[in-house]
Parts: sequence; C-alpha cells; structure tokens
Amino acid sequence: MNLEKVKESVDFIKTKIDISPEIGIILGSGLGDLAEKVENKVIVKYEDIPNMPKSTVVGHAGQYVFGKLSGKDVVMMQGRIHYYEGHPMEIIALPIHIMKFLGIKTLVVTNAAGGVNTSFNPGDLMIITDHINFVFNNPLIGKNDEEIGPRFPDMSMSYDKNLVNLSEEVAKAHNINIQKGVYVMMPGPTYETPAEVRMIRIIGGDAVGMSTVPEVIVAKHAGLKVLGISCVTNMASGILDQPLNHQEVIETSNRVKDTFTRLITNIVEKM
Repeated sequence: MNLEKVKESVDFIKTKIDISPEIGIILGSGLGDLAEKVENKVIVKYEDIPNMPKSTVVGHAGQYVFGKLSGKDVVMMQGRIHYYEGHPMEIIALPIHIMKFLGIKTLVVTNAAGGVNTSFNPGDLMIITDHINFVFNNPLIGKNDEEIGPRFPDMSMSYDKNLVNLSEEVAKAHNINIQKGVYVMMPGPTYETPAEVRMIRIIGGDAVGMSTVPEVIVAKHAGLKVLGISCVTNMASGILDQPLNHQEVIETSNRVKDTFTRLITNIVEKM
C-alpha cells in the first residue's frame, strides 16, 4: 500500500467536503439507492480522485457520497472496485484506506450474493458472521506499513459481534426477516458452476459472491469495526436448475431495496 497515494487522494477529497465521516458504507450491486437517503449530499466521482480507477459494473455509479444518514456523518461508496475488473489488490484496498484517513471508525459493507444455503430464498438479507477467501490472494501481501496496521492482523473476529447483535435487534424490531451466515468470495467474473456451489456448501459457505473479502481484510488491518450484510439476489448455480444472469441480481436488489434501506438506516441510527 502506497501511503503517499492514499494521502494524495484524501487531500483532494478534503477540498470538496466539510465533514469528517464516522461511518463508511459500501453499496453492492443494485443497492446504490440507499445513497438517495443521504442529506446535505456531496458527491465526489472516483474518476476525479487522484489514483482512483473507475467502477465499470452495471449498477455501480462509481462515486463517493458524503453527508448525513440517520443523524450520522457518513461516506458511501456508491459502487465498488472489483478484483475481476483486472485491478490489483492494492487498488481494491485504496478506497478503504481513503475512508479510514477521512475519519471513519466503522465500515458497513454490503453486497449482492448467490444463496448457497438451501434454506435461503432470493430477496433474503444475510448478516455476514465470517468469510472464506477463495481468491487465494490478499490485499496485505507486500511491504507492511505499521502506520496503518500490524504485519499479521487477527481475523478471528472479522465481523464485529456487537454490530451483528445490533443488526439482529434492529431487524426484529422492524419485522425484517434476517439470515446469518458465512460469505465465500470467488474471483469471478463467471458465476460458479454447480459443482463449485456444492463444494462451497460442504466447506461451510452460506452465500457466494465476487467482492467484500479484500475490503474487510483491509478494514480490520486498519483497526475499523466491520458489519457485513449480503442481499441474496438469486440461488447459486445448480440449486434451481436455471441459468444465472446479472439482470436477475439487479431486479431482486430493486425488489428488496426498501427493506434493505430500512434496515441499514435504522442500524446506523443505533450505532
């Protein structure tokens, strides 16, 4: 991680905003509408920020959104940078380091995922309790900067238990059906084969996707508290014996966006 590049990006953003965000929120595919709830909004496009690449995926606006959500100063990533877009892990780590240096203490990471647990249904929201890195790459490989975090960070509690409990309480209070489970990251951009999905279930995965894990690793290394929530947009390959496509991901995300928005806004209020 090049600290000078991070500081260059942060210095540019600070010329555009007048808040110090305390919570960062990464919005997954089809979940970007939550940014419409932000008050006193300031938008900074990735392409305008030094060292930041564009987000190229349909359903990802490719911008930071700063402002107030549920009374808290927040920064949202409306669209993320993906490994399958061809970026090195260092680039995927950059947006998290930027938010850390802007002041966040907590990261809420969301994604669209395929349901591997056969008790799940499309449209379910799943609190991530742990993850499995099936990309076999790590954003911390290379020289470590002790100003950011330790050489060998602990991942035994990657997802903050207090935030998991809070999310369950909020879901219950608002009559939102919530699942909990383990998220597995595959590299993409292909969807998994039926055999791969069976393997994921055997090793303990409940949902599968193509993001999130590098961001969580970087956040934990930097000392941030992390909450992860997946939107199960489809059942993974081979479960329903039908082909998969990105349009289904977007359509399901749109169907549950009001529930998702209600959950996240109330969680942020209680943080």
